[in-house]
Amino acid sequence: MKKQNVRTLSLIVCTFTYLLIGAAVFDSLESSTEKQRKEVLQEIESIVRRKYNISDEDFKIMETVVLKSEPHRAGRQWKFVGAFYYATTVLTTIGYGHSTPSTIAGKLFTMCYAMIGIPLGLVMFQSIGERVNRLSSVIIRSVKSSLRCRQTNASELDLICVVTTLSSLTIAGGAAAFSRYEGWSYFDSVYYCFITLTTIGFGDMVALQKDSALSDKPEYVMFALIFILFGLAIVAASLNLLVLRFVTMNTEDERRDEAQAMQASAGAVRLEGDVITANGSILSGHLDHQCTETTSLDPDDTSVCSCHCGCFANSVRNRYSIRRSPTQILLPVLPMHELHLPKGALPPPPAIYPNHRASI
Repeated sequence: MKKQNVRTLSLIVCTFTYLLIGAAVFDSLESSTEKQRKEVLQEIESIVRRKYNISDEDFKIMETVVLKSEPHRAGRQWKFVGAFYYATTVLTTIGYGHSTPSTIAGKLFTMCYAMIGIPLGLVMFQSIGERVNRLSSVIIRSVKSSLRCRQTNASELDLICVVTTLSSLTIAGGAAAFSRYEGWSYFDSVYYCFITLTTIGFGDMVALQKDSALSDKPEYVMFALIFILFGLAIVAASLNLLVLRFVTMNTEDERRDEAQAMQASAGAVRLEGDVITANGSILSGHLDHQCTETTSLDPDDTSVCSCHCGCFANSVRNRYSIRRSPTQILLPVLPMHELHLPKGALPPPPAIYPNHRASI
């Protein structure tokens, strides 16, 4: 089995095993808490209904009003600033879900916009990540040269350390700012930054969604957008070093196999038909470089075939081949002049092989 197939099967098995482990861990961590919260909410619902004597229909209406009015706390979601924020979440595939189009035209444009914007964003962030890695390698070489290190080249381990440090600083700085503006705890802010920069985008915590931040806090809106774009560029640099290295391994193996196959087939010679040696002996050739001798060869016979198979130990390997398919092949004929035949029996006539095809 090829190395690429083994690697692919191993990745599939490892991924499904990782999914099973994650499901078991999340079940043990969140299942009991979910049950407790559901019981608490049901108890609060029954208390509110008894206190205000609300019917089931009225309570469902109140639930709908509360849920639908949640996005409007940030102000006008579909004015230019809010629409730019939404377009950013679409292009970066974060997809918080805090605001979604409600019209058919808006949904149709979102699909068309994403088909062009997502590949464009991926290419842009990948290019920025490569530039960041190139700048990091230049800085590392300068630092090593100033410290008079023997090895001044930037290794992959050095780049990984630099990019990991930049990612950590970006998340830490962004968490401090979001904790101040949103009123979240620092841990929740770190969680929000990680979910955002990895483009998971659960939507349970979304910035710019209260106190009319989209319209009243332009500096905060600018900071949030810059944080998303800059942070994704740093994450792209990390992916360029970590993930793409493993992704390109299959391509490298395929190219290596193709090169080996071409190198092996460069010296292979396909043999068709019969081969005539220099003294007139005939060999029957086959595609698998095996030959069957129809006329015995003397030790001093020399083949004129360009094949380098094992049955021609003394043959000379040529870089060219000539094929011709004559209707008749004649052995050398003496010139037309007076013949002086020896006394006795006449020699046999020249051999004629009709409809013979030879490859030389």
